[in-house]
Amino acid sequence: MIRERARKVAGVTVAARNAGVGELLRGWRALRRVSQLELALQAGVSQRHLSFVEIGRANPSRELVLRLSAELGLALRDRNALLLAAGYAPAYPETPTGGRAPPGPARAGEDPHRP
Repeated sequence: MIRERARKVAGVTVAARNAGVGELLRGWRALRRVSQLELALQAGVSQRHLSFVEIGRANPSRELVLRLSAELGLALRDRNALLLAAGYAPAYPETPTGGRAPPGPARAGEDPHRP
């Protein structure tokens, strides 16, 4: 499940498109070796509610998804994938150049290779 997240289709991870938010949360929690109780306490929610979210019996709020993903230490791209899986819009913009803004067009008469 987590290995699939590297494959991208139209800017959305395959795992986020095919799995629910509960399955993704459970996978990340297992990968980070955090128990439901530990994560629930860190995020300020009951262990029972977190369990219900993971099995699909309860739908998490946008704020809860963001709190859980922050407590798990997920990258912004993975937080967006969780939000999409939960049915919410992404909260963080994706940059195509690894975090740097793309270079602007060179002005006429300037050498683009000189700083």
